[in-house]
Parts: sequence; structure tokens; C-alpha cells
Amino acid sequence: MSLNSGEHATGSRRTWDEANQHNEQAGPNAKRHRIDDADQTSYSGKAPSPRTRLDYKDYTVGWVSALPLEMRAAKAMLDNVHEPLAKSPKDSNTYVFGDMCGHNVVIACLPSGQYGIAKAAIVANNMQWSFPCLAIRLMVGIGGGAPGRVDVRLGDVVVSHPEGPRTGVVQYDFGKTVQEGHFQASGVLNKPPPELLTAVSVLRSHHQPGLSSIPAILAKMVDRDPSMTDCTHPGVGQDRLYEADYDHIGDNCDNCDLSRLAQRPRRSTAYPRVYYGEIASANQVMKHGLTRDRLARERNILCFEMEAAGLMDTFPCLVIRGVCDYSDSHKAKQWQPYAAATAAAYAKELLSVIPPQHARVHEYSLNPNPIRAPESAPRRAQSERWAAFLAALKFDQIDNRHSNIKMAHAKTCQWLAKHSDYSNWLKTNEFVNHHGILWISGKPGAGKSTIMKFAFARAKRKAAENAAVLSFFFNARGEALEKTTEGMYRSLLLQLLEKLPELQTILYEAHSHVASAHASGSRDVTHLRNLFSTAVSNLGERQVTCFIDALDECAEDEVRQMLDFFEDLGQCAAQNNISFYVCFSSRHYPHMSVQYGLRLTLEDQVGHTQDLQEYVCKKLKTGTKKQSEVITASILEKASGVFMWVVLVVDILNKEFDRGRIFAVQKRLSEIPPGLSELFMNILTRDSDNLDDLLLSVQWILFSKRPLNRREYYFALTAGLEPESLGEWDPEETPEDSMDRFVLSSSKGLAEMTKAEVVVGSSGERSGRLIP
Repeated sequence: MSLNSGEHATGSRRTWDEANQHNEQAGPNAKRHRIDDADQTSYSGKAPSPRTRLDYKDYTVGWVSALPLEMRAAKAMLDNVHEPLAKSPKDSNTYVFGDMCGHNVVIACLPSGQYGIAKAAIVANNMQWSFPCLAIRLMVGIGGGAPGRVDVRLGDVVVSHPEGPRTGVVQYDFGKTVQEGHFQASGVLNKPPPELLTAVSVLRSHHQPGLSSIPAILAKMVDRDPSMTDCTHPGVGQDRLYEADYDHIGDNCDNCDLSRLAQRPRRSTAYPRVYYGEIASANQVMKHGLTRDRLARERNILCFEMEAAGLMDTFPCLVIRGVCDYSDSHKAKQWQPYAAATAAAYAKELLSVIPPQHARVHEYSLNPNPIRAPESAPRRAQSERWAAFLAALKFDQIDNRHSNIKMAHAKTCQWLAKHSDYSNWLKTNEFVNHHGILWISGKPGAGKSTIMKFAFARAKRKAAENAAVLSFFFNARGEALEKTTEGMYRSLLLQLLEKLPELQTILYEAHSHVASAHASGSRDVTHLRNLFSTAVSNLGERQVTCFIDALDECAEDEVRQMLDFFEDLGQCAAQNNISFYVCFSSRHYPHMSVQYGLRLTLEDQVGHTQDLQEYVCKKLKTGTKKQSEVITASILEKASGVFMWVVLVVDILNKEFDRGRIFAVQKRLSEIPPGLSELFMNILTRDSDNLDDLLLSVQWILFSKRPLNRREYYFALTAGLEPESLGEWDPEETPEDSMDRFVLSSSKGLAEMTKAEVVVGSSGERSGRLIP
């Protein structure tokens, strides 16, 4: 992508100085007349030259809209409108031509009344056939917000942005529904081009988190063209988010119960905010609050729409959506013009930070999918090697362990953010004392992974725009890369470079030979450490926070080398005022330490004990309040801070209560041993029924080379217990829900199905899949 900030790429048009001189010579009346002409007035308010006619090869920005109101907003952002070009008989699109911030822009819209992924793909493919030099591709329009992880409001803007294994756009109606109704996407869509992601990073660095120049751009738009006043903010009182389980009543919201509005903090201004993350795309409209929330939780989705999935693989673009509703049954069109305008204004602001391309191609390209204007062979080879390096960092199980850790129970883990050690860890003036290192340790089953997942998610929500929050969760029962420092460094590097893509250039210049070697198959951990060290050393004003869980699930020698490396990084950061923080978690054994850092023992914390109490009060079934208080006190005393022990015991006691044996609950509690290992032994030996099933179940779970899926587990146990009953599987005779019940009964509840559809055993709390 060849960029030149010194000239406009607008062919033979007159310069801005010439246009301004013409205004002055024409006098105030002529100038006013031109300002009233919305189609020919520049964004700056100065009269442009007469309409320009360029060539197909002169246009470098391709802008796709789905609706006429979106195209209207896009046209309102143009500084100048150009003369239309003759249509190709092979291209059914109708275009608007113009320039914006020095870029020549071509805008297309889906045919009236036609929507969806396939239609969007046709329009985009036609555009890139006709315009061979498109270097910047944008999909701009409206979408439905998914409030939850972030406080998305109507009129806010959501921008597709890759993060970790997610690419920024997911097709949520193409995949499969797995255990417990969770959606698992099939295939991965392409990411926006690196040039656009770099521009996004530059733009995000220009303004405060969540804010932008959108209000100023919209104000100038209305000043220039008063007919666009319908694209102004409808009013805060019209922004209504109903509770997810409250469905719409009647043709409009006139009869909807305002007492069912969700309670949200009041914003200090009505200005739109900009959020970056995952956009969900499908051939269907999302109009159900509970489904919206479920999918949003599973995929960290911020917005729903109907076109982007058709573009990403053949028309790699940045998707920009103005939020016009909340993806529920209370949809209304009142916010659509404003949302379309905010999205278009963001796109214009983005183009303003990309220097206009001066390089022009004088012959049509025959490439049906040109990604960018032609570049030099060395530059292209460098880009290809770097892309191969980033691809080589990925591995299939990169996020498995983190994904399978269950979310913290409601109202638990909140104490960590208020803890003095955690607060001091993040204080800049304390950095010299701890070098950015915090270490959380605890007994097996205490809940370390859960609190690390909570802390990681909270840090990501609170992170500034120029900050990266990274994580890696070691997994002793996973594949090789899930339990080695090589996998950790690859994961951390990939997350860092995707979040802060501007570091890619720095790393490539310093370590191009390493990137090339790694892309071709080299797996030298030393090289990965050097790359990560260089990235941290060049953070400048940026901040990086890492959460690394379960050090005890990696080989001790590797962990000790890794700790030495992070200590060196911490010392470098302290000496150079670099904001680099890392939080470790591990069991107490094997004992490892660092010279600097803060230590926090989980089971000794008052907040952790209160979490245990909160869980017991929420989950335990008991008779009277007095009985509940006595039993809760006994549970907390015997638990010794081990959350998993509490979960198992509460389930055992609830079974006694469900049998009507209220009097036996206290007696049963007194019989339960206090230690987690002893409790497992008690569960395994107390009930003598089906011991053969249990023994074979445990053997398969512990000694299989990889986790089994439900069918493999079912037939493996059947082959050992009742080989004569084996035959070709009939899904109607033995449905998968029957297999799930078999998993629980044969293992006496000590195994479960995870989202990834595998049966696993326990290595303490580490698997996160040992359930009562």
C-alpha cells in the first residue's frame, strides 16, 4: 500500500488553493450559492472546482452500503461529488463517485429490497472487478447492538476488530450447536487488511477512549446540507433498552411496560462512543433479547448485522456499524438515520488519518480479487513473510483452556479489584517496588483459574485504547502447545501484535530473519522470547498486561526459565518507565519465587471466604434459617478455602435434602472428609453400585491419549462392559442426550461434556470440568 500524504489522488482536478482563489474572485454571493449545493460543496465548507470525471483506475477506496439511507449518509460525507462513469455491461451495480479527505471514493449499495450475505458478496465482487486499484475497502451502515460486555448505546459505533483467535466478524448461522446449546462457528472468516488495522490504531491514539470527532463531522454535515437534520440525535429519552426476557407488545412500543426498562448509568454526554471487537453476521435479523445475550456472551459479540460475512473472504474490509437498535423485539426505525450517519462519520475520520495514495495504475488489472494497489516485489515479499509468521504463531488449541473455565458465580471475585495488593500492582508509583509482577497462589481446587479468568475479563473491559491485555492458561491435560512455554509465547505474541499492529513493523525490522525462520517451521523458544522482549521494549506510551494461569501445569524447568525472562522484562520496564504488568497463578507446589513482586494467597483472603459463603447461601437447600446458618458455618470451616470442595459438598447435601432427609443433612456433612482428595475417595467408594462402570470410566479418562468425544466414550465403555451389544450406531435408538446421561451415570458425576464435546477427568481444579 503506497501512501503519500503530500498530494490528493484526484487526477487532474484543480488544487484546493485554486478552488479557494476561485471562491474569493466569485464574491460572497457566488460562494453562498455553492455552499447551498450539497452535492458540490467540500467538507471544509469551501467551494470545489466543477465536478471531476476520473477513470476507474483512479478510485482507491471502495465503500459498500446495504440500504439507501446508508448510501445517503455516505454521500453526505463526500468532500466533492464526481461525474459518473460509463457502466460496464458486466457490472450491475450503480455507483456514487467522489473524494473524501483526499481519497477517491466509489460507493455502492445493495439493490432495493435485497439483503443478506450473498447479495452483499455480489455487489462487492462487481465493485472490485470494475475498480482494479481499490486499496481500502469499507462496509459501512447500521446494525443491532449487543449491550452487555460493553455499554453499547443507540448511535454508538462498532468497528470489526480481530482479537486473539477471533477475526472481527463471525457468521453465527453457519456452524453447529454443541453441548448445552452453545454455538460453534464452522470455519474462520478473513480479517481486515493490516493497513486498515494500522489506521484504526492511529485513529484510536488520536482521541480519548470511546470518544471521537464524529459529533464535529455530523455538525458540519448538517451546516452544509440542512436536509440531513433527520440524521441528528433523536434524544436520550428515546434510547430505551428493555430487559432481555421482555418481548415486544403490539405494533409499536406504545404499550410496552416502561418498568421493564434495563437500569443503566446516565452518560455525561449524548456523543456517540466507538467500540472495537466482534461483529456477528447472518442471513437473518436478530430480534430476540435472550438469544442476543447468549450469543454475545459466547463470542464477545458487540453488534449483529446481515452482510459482512459475505465480504470478508473475497472483499477484505473493515466493517463499521452504527447501532440503531438492541437486536431485540423492540426494533424501531427512529434511530436508523442517525446511526447510519455516525458510522459514515467514523469512516470519514478513519480516512483522514490515512495519507492519500498517489501511486496510480494506468492499466486495468485482470486479478479478480486485487487486495491492494501494486507494490514493489521486496515489499510484497516482506508482507507475505510477515503474514506467514503471524499464521505460524496460531495453533488450534490456543484458547481451549480459557474457554472451558466456567464463569465466576454471580457476586463472587469482585473483592480482588479492591484488594490492596492488586491495587498496588497497577499503581505506577509502586512499579519500582514490584516490577509489575503479581503472583496469586492457592491450593488445588481453590478457584485460581476462575479468578484469573475474571481478572483478565475485567482488565480487558477497563483497558485504555492504547493498552493490550493478554492471557495464557496452561493446560496439563491438553495438547503439547497448551502445556509448554512455546505455546505461551506464541499466544502472547499473536495477541499483542493483533491488538497493537503498529509493533509489527518494529519487530520485522529487528527480527526479519526470525519471522522468516518461524514461518517456515522453526520452533526456537529463544527466538520467540527475543521477539516478545523487543515488543515490550518498544511499547513507548502503550501498556501491556498479561495474565498467565497454572504455572504448575507446565514443566518446572521451562517455568523457571520463563520466570527469569519475565523478571528481566520487569527490571527493564522499571528502568525505562515502560508499563508492562504480569499476573501469574499457581499452586503452592512446586515452590518457585521471584525477587520482586507481590504475593497473594487465595485461601487466606477474606473476600475469598465471603465468595464461598455467597455460593453456599445461593446454592444450598436447607430447612430453617437457623439450620442454614449452622450448616454453612460447618461447610466453610471444613472447606479450608477450597472452592471445588464446597461445590461438591453442596451437591451431596442437596441430594439428601431432595430425598426429604432434612434431618440427615447435618449427619452427612459430618461424615464428609475435609480434604479434596479424601472427598474424591469418599465419592468413589461410598456407593458400591456399578463399580465396574466407574473403574473403566476413570481408566479411559485418565489414560486416553487425547480427550474422547461422547460417542467414543460411550462405545469404549460399552465394548468393555457389554461387548455383545455392540453394533452399528443408530442415532434414533441411542441419541446423544442418552450418551450424555451415560457419561454422568458411569462416572458417578465425576465427568462432564464440555463445549468442545469432550469427556475429561480432573487434575484438581485445573480441568475445570470435574462437576458434582
